[in-house]
Amino acid sequence: MLCLVLGSLPALGAAPTPTAKPNIVFILADDLGFSDLGCYGGEIQTPQLDALAMNGLRFTQFYNTARCWPTRGALLTGYYAQQIHRDSLPELRGGIQGVRQPWARLLPDFLKPAGYRSYHSGKWHIDGKVLAGGFDRSLDIRSPGNYFTTRGTFRDDVAVKPPADEKGYYITIATADHAIECLKDHAANYADRPFFQYIAFHAPHFPLHALPEDIAKYRDKYLAGWDAMRAARFSRQQAMGITSTTLSALEREVGPPDVQPGVLEKLGPGEVNRPLPWNELNEEQRRFQATKMAIHAAMVDRMDHEIGRVIAQLKAMGAYQNTLILFASDNGASAEMLVRDGGHDQSAAPGSAATYLSLGPGWSSTSNTPHRRHKVWVHEGGISTPLIAHWPAGIPAKGELRHTPGHVIDIVPTLLELAGVEKPKEWKGEPIPAAPGRSLVPAFAKDEMIPHDSLWWLHDGHRAVRVGDWKLVATRGGPWELYDLKTDRAEQHDLAAKWPEKAKELEQAWQRQTDSFTELARKPLSK
Repeated sequence: MLCLVLGSLPALGAAPTPTAKPNIVFILADDLGFSDLGCYGGEIQTPQLDALAMNGLRFTQFYNTARCWPTRGALLTGYYAQQIHRDSLPELRGGIQGVRQPWARLLPDFLKPAGYRSYHSGKWHIDGKVLAGGFDRSLDIRSPGNYFTTRGTFRDDVAVKPPADEKGYYITIATADHAIECLKDHAANYADRPFFQYIAFHAPHFPLHALPEDIAKYRDKYLAGWDAMRAARFSRQQAMGITSTTLSALEREVGPPDVQPGVLEKLGPGEVNRPLPWNELNEEQRRFQATKMAIHAAMVDRMDHEIGRVIAQLKAMGAYQNTLILFASDNGASAEMLVRDGGHDQSAAPGSAATYLSLGPGWSSTSNTPHRRHKVWVHEGGISTPLIAHWPAGIPAKGELRHTPGHVIDIVPTLLELAGVEKPKEWKGEPIPAAPGRSLVPAFAKDEMIPHDSLWWLHDGHRAVRVGDWKLVATRGGPWELYDLKTDRAEQHDLAAKWPEKAKELEQAWQRQTDSFTELARKPLSK
């Protein structure tokens, strides 16, 4: 068990005591890999996030749910997605169309009585309308498959009509623009109240769309190939103390999680759907693949730049010192290869609106360094995320690492504790079930374990449970694998045959959680 029970906010020791409730900015990237940021070993230029990390904390064992919509539901409710009908259970359907129970409120509803105003900018992907979830303002960009249009955008739950001659628009910039607009309005009209700003960037989710000037910065950066770039990232991670185990072997035969018929033909002769040895690719393939990663890097670079603009606004309005900024990703980098929406024009400039490229398994393996597998899977590559925490008034640490395992279910209890909010026992007469998350506040002071009986996963048939440093994991339809993450975070040495009793113990723990979630999810929705 992860079993050191720690104190709460008053036990922060040397941490300065804020004179007011902290403001909160939670920034969520989409399909960002564990090693894509400079402060996690990447070569992409992310000076804004790197500065937050160097003046705050980096968590090395933080987890999401392996997919976008389950993570968002868990992040804002504090429950596993399966508990609230936002992902499937073996005996119950759920997922992207699932509807939360009335008691499964979003974080802003609980912050509101404490005086908080809440703002949302970017991707939503949660059931229900945004304002009904407790937010005061919203720019809901519903991932139209084109980063260069306002099509599919809703402002305060009202559809935005794209202009007839739309030019100069890019989703990542628009997301930051709206966040800054909300912060300026808050400073002008609600300066006496704290705020919660949820910024959910689409970047770097496919399609790979980026501004030409951003792509140019990385045009030749990745010609060395994914084998070399993974090794370089891993070396930097070791030097940083991000990882102390081995680099996972590239799984040359593992491709996209689902196969779209004819996708290679649609994308052209430069595309490959396996992380083949780089020296086995022909010149056209190497250039095509390097260009894809350059676009991915450009998308991350631009997101970092826009985060810098948000930070500048926080400083301009005098809110920076007492604002907790958290940054994470909704899942690992994606090995998916799909062509949707307007299709893919092989003759168009890569990264432009007429193209529809995806990262693919070669570069996804690099982005997830040092871990194994990708988004959708619940091996470490699919579920590991950076977590940066920066709060000058409340976190005195400068550049420190935190090795406690944690999960997005921990964000709600963390923020409620910092806001001084005790979660109610019922909602409109209906009991609120106990949530599984634990506050991370003690870890803001020092590197100690946060107590979880277990951490649990199930997505698309892939399943896993972590108890202490032991992890049991299985692919859809596959056998259980057992790993000691203390010495083998890369999941290279399956110990299930050597330690069958430990494997059985963890399997039973996974099943107990599954049965409990099924019992809760089966209860009828209240009217």
